[in-house]
Amino acid sequence: MTMPPQRNGQSAIVTLTMNPALDITTNADIVRHTDKIRCDGARYDAGGGGINVARFARALGASVTAVYPAGGPTGALVTDLVSDADVAVQRVIIGAATRESFTVNERSTGKQYRFVLPGPRLASAEQALCLDKLRKAAASAKFVVASGSLPPGVPPDFYQRVADLCRELGALLILDTSGGGLSHVKSGVFVLKPSVRELREYTGDPLVTTSDQLAAAHDLIDRGIAQTVVVSLGSEGALLATSLESRRFSAIPVHALSGVGAGDAMVAAITVGLSAAWPLDRAVRYGIAAATAKLLTPGTAACTRADVEGFFEQVEEAPAEEVVPR
Repeated sequence: MTMPPQRNGQSAIVTLTMNPALDITTNADIVRHTDKIRCDGARYDAGGGGINVARFARALGASVTAVYPAGGPTGALVTDLVSDADVAVQRVIIGAATRESFTVNERSTGKQYRFVLPGPRLASAEQALCLDKLRKAAASAKFVVASGSLPPGVPPDFYQRVADLCRELGALLILDTSGGGLSHVKSGVFVLKPSVRELREYTGDPLVTTSDQLAAAHDLIDRGIAQTVVVSLGSEGALLATSLESRRFSAIPVHALSGVGAGDAMVAAITVGLSAAWPLDRAVRYGIAAATAKLLTPGTAACTRADVEGFFEQVEEAPAEEVVPR
C-alpha cells in the first residue's frame, strides 16, 4: 500500500480534537459498589477521538498532524504521548486542565467499565485559537478529521464552523461526532461516520433494520449534510451509503480485549485509504480491518499495520439481497 506523501512539508491528514483526554486503563478482579477496588498498574494513552485517529493513522504509515487544546499536567502528558507516537503536534495551551478518562477491565466477568469526564470549559478565545491552528495546519492538507465530543463552553454548531473552514481551504472533512455536535451540522461533510447508536440518537428512531439504518443515512445525504455516510454497526460490521449506492460489510469475529477506540481506528484507516486514492468500498473494508485489529490491543494502544493488513482480506461485502438498493 502506498502512503499519502506530505504536501509542501505539511501532513496529508490533519485531525482536530476539541476534547482530548488522558486515557487510563487498569484491571481489577471484581468491580462492586462501596468497596475499594484494588487495581493493577495503570496504562496511560493519549485519547480523544481525533488524537486516537492521528495515532492510528500514523501507525498505518500516514503523515498526520494533530490539532487540539490541552492544559495542566494532564495536557502536558497527553502532548508527550502524542509526540511519542511520531505525530506532529499543534497544541493550543488552555487555562484549565485536560480531562482524564478511566477504564476498568473486570477479570472475573470480562466486562469493561468506562468512566468519562466532561472536560474543561473552553473560553471563546481558546476556541478561536483552535480554529486558527487548524487553518494553518490544514492549509495544504488533503483531509481533515474532526472527531469526538465538544467540551463545555463550545457552541453546538462548532463543527459546522470547521466544515465551512474546510470548504474554504479545499480540504475534505471527515466527521465523527454525536449528540449536539452532529445535529447542528448542516453541510460540508465529505464522510460522516456515526455509529448506529449515534444515528438512532440523531433521528430519535429505533432504526432496527438495515433498511431503516440506510434510509436514515441517505436522508443525511439527501439533505446535503454529507456526501457519504459510513455507519459502524459494531459486531455486525458497517454500512456504506452514497448518493448512488448502498453497501453492507460484515464484521470479522474475534475475541475482543478492549472495545475502546475501535471506531477511531475505523475512521483512521478509512482516511488513510482515501488519502491513497482508494475507492470508498475498499477504504471502508480497510476501516473494518483496523477496527478489528484495535479490539485486540489494550486500552487505546494503536494496532499494528501488519495486523490490519492481515484482517483486510477477510472483510466481505454482505450478499446483495441483504442490502436495499438506492
